Amino acid sequence: MADLLPQIHLKNAWNSTHPWIFQRLVEKPAQKPKPGSIVDVVGVDGAWIGRGFYNGHSRIALRMLEKDPDVAVDADWFVRKIGEAVRLRREILKLDEVGNAWRVVHSEGDGISGLVVDRYDDLLVVEFFSAGAWRQRSIIFDALRTHFPGCRFHSFADEHVQKQESFDYKDTQGTAPATVSEYGIQFRADPAGAHKTGFFADQRENRQWLSQQCAGKRVLDLCCNTGGFGVYAAARGASEVVGIDIDPAVLEIAKDNARLNHVKPRFIQADIFPWLRDAAINGEQFDVVILDPAKMTRDREQVINALKKYLDMNKLALGVVKPGGLFATFSCTGLVSEEQFLDMLRRAAFYAGRTVQILKVAGAGPDHPWLAQVPESRYLKAVFCRVLD
Repeated sequence: MADLLPQIHLKNAWNSTHPWIFQRLVEKPAQKPKPGSIVDVVGVDGAWIGRGFYNGHSRIALRMLEKDPDVAVDADWFVRKIGEAVRLRREILKLDEVGNAWRVVHSEGDGISGLVVDRYDDLLVVEFFSAGAWRQRSIIFDALRTHFPGCRFHSFADEHVQKQESFDYKDTQGTAPATVSEYGIQFRADPAGAHKTGFFADQRENRQWLSQQCAGKRVLDLCCNTGGFGVYAAARGASEVVGIDIDPAVLEIAKDNARLNHVKPRFIQADIFPWLRDAAINGEQFDVVILDPAKMTRDREQVINALKKYLDMNKLALGVVKPGGLFATFSCTGLVSEEQFLDMLRRAAFYAGRTVQILKVAGAGPDHPWLAQVPESRYLKAVFCRVLD
């Protein structure tokens, strides 16, 4: 196979273990392979480096997949990689004992750059972030079927990804929702009704941990989306749960999720900024406050603005936490580091005039593994605090 693959040469010495090689380090080939083609990569000294996806249109020109010259990146290779990913979840993490919703493949963390697969009972949601993974979609679907017989697929690529990676893909339309469960709590995952089904398995362990602190408590779930934290809190015996989100469509799903679990949180459609200001003026206080906003930016140039937004909303949210209460704050903006997020929280506490005691710093569940050399895969920051005064 190696002799038949196009060769891509590097301009400069490269000895990194990171799987991404950017366009500026790559010689433009005379004959350009199609975006996402599998190629052999040759160093500036003429030595073979590895095999990976090549995309001359993308900022990430090469996504390295294999370092063994004797191993072909073919259908069997993808079958093995997906098999290893499934075994991690089932045999090591034993996630089938927890529920029927978990991440099956986490891109670089499982060795297939640009591929994310989530399981929602019999529904597999496949997201393509690279032209390379998209080109292998039929092989990927077949491999997944061997582990999830009779499964349904919903597959897509965000518009900005298709533009960056130079491919066109009409995502699956009209996929029926699935009902999932985790730790005994049920949710509806609907690809047609909300962003990425509206249910995020990455927060599974965070929902479980925090809900165990909610019995008899008054709980506020800000940016509640489809009600994950709020429904958990209500099911674990919270005395009152209020969920706030600006999107009426996700709140309808949240109400369905509450009915599934026979609980009655109060969901309010509102922008959290004016709502929190009014709540503070009215003297509202909650024992547990959760703040889990959507991703703020994909643009490195906008990180400072994203941190300012985090600062503003965290400062306001801290203003309605009862002294001695719990505050859980999250960021899924991968470009914002844990250090930056914690520094933002320090400043938010200062401006709010509150003393914050950090109890726990966490991230996504273990079905979202990341390689030490690829910190970009670690996107979720979760900070659990007590507000002392």
